[in-house]
Amino acid sequence: MRFTRALSAAVLLLGVAAGPAVAGPSPSASPSEDGGAPTEAGTSFRTATEIEQGQRATANGSAGDYLYWSFPADAGRRPTVRATVRLPESHAPQTWRIDVYDGLRRRQACQWGAENRTAAADAATLELACVLRTVRAWSEPWANDPLPGTYYVRLTAVRLPTSDLGVPVGTEVRVDSKDAGGAAAVDGSLAEPLVPGVAVSSGRDDGEGEDGEDRGAVLSAIEPEDGWSSGWWSDRWVWTGAGAVLAALAGIGGYALTRGSGRPTRVPPTA
Repeated sequence: MRFTRALSAAVLLLGVAAGPAVAGPSPSASPSEDGGAPTEAGTSFRTATEIEQGQRATANGSAGDYLYWSFPADAGRRPTVRATVRLPESHAPQTWRIDVYDGLRRRQACQWGAENRTAAADAATLELACVLRTVRAWSEPWANDPLPGTYYVRLTAVRLPTSDLGVPVGTEVRVDSKDAGGAAAVDGSLAEPLVPGVAVSSGRDDGEGEDGEDRGAVLSAIEPEDGWSSGWWSDRWVWTGAGAVLAALAGIGGYALTRGSGRPTRVPPTA
């Protein structure tokens, strides 16, 4: 009976502890409801159009152009970039490619997805996809791991016949992400996310330092809807605590089963 009570309590505690980890927010942001989705694309890293995750961005361009977008990605997320190219009615076979770069403008390899595809001469649309590795909160200086911050999407045609240069095309880009959970958590975090547009404030908010000697960094406004994570908390802590509770209850239950009913009853000697 004691072991049964201990096991029931362990199951109850595990359910309470696992509740916050399961009932979290939606993995990807909801699409924009105000109709303010971007309808243009940049032509370089510096002019990349900012989009939010879950937002559908469209742009019209010409075959042979470089089209750029940027989006924020936080630690513990696995972004997925999808692009659709609408081709003219008549065209030659052409190959399109989608590339994703991190805040340091390092090209990030895709875990899977069709990042490079060739459209046949009679194809009306072409779909591309790139699933990135999970964004890490911290990494070694020599590693090429994706880090929190701004990511850039570049869409372009890599094999284009001369006859198709400059023909009008329509593009559509959407970025979603999935929460990788505590399994992807690492110890440590960046001091600041890797975002563009770093400037220097004119002075301190408290009025001190009028000569401008003490200045602080001002980052660009692009960031996830719920802000950047601190980098140390994950549901790994929840499961670690639940495991510790279960181990303690298992020890108590084992002791209760093996200790018996106490000291044996004293039997009086026979006459």
